Parts: sequence; structure tokens; C-alpha cells
Amino acid sequence: MPNHKSAWKQLRQNEKRRMQNKKHKSFLRKTVKDFRAVEDPARSKEELPSVVSAIDKSAKKGIIHHRKAARLKSRLARKTA
Repeated sequence: MPNHKSAWKQLRQNEKRRMQNKKHKSFLRKTVKDFRAVEDPARSKEELPSVVSAIDKSAKKGIIHHRKAARLKSRLARKTA
């Protein structure tokens, strides 16, 4: 356990950040999973921009790596084509 006041603050900040990242990452996983479950190609083309936006936001925040984001977007785009 931390011994200094600043270390306690850092512990609180880290926990808060961890929970926010966890929330965003699980939202992203659910979004991608739901998109992959769509069978109708026309509907998947409509939903693609919102999924790509969620992926880009995650990469920008550092929740996922930018190359993973590019790989996900590429694979999802191929599914709609």
C-alpha cells in the first residue's frame, strides 16, 4: 500500500482510468461483435461508419493500438464488400 499522499492519489487516478478503459474496451468489443453478427449486407454498410468511428476513438485514446484499429477496420470493410 502507498505510504505517501501523492501515491494514494496516483492509486485513485489509476483505478479511475482503468475502469474507464475497461468500459470503453467492452463497449468496443460488443459493437464489433454485433456488427459481425449482422447478415444483411445493406444493413452492415449502414452500420460500418459508426463501428469505424468507435474503433478510431479507441485508438486515439490509446485503448487499442493504432495497427489493431487498422486491422479491425480492414477486416470489417472486407465483410461488407
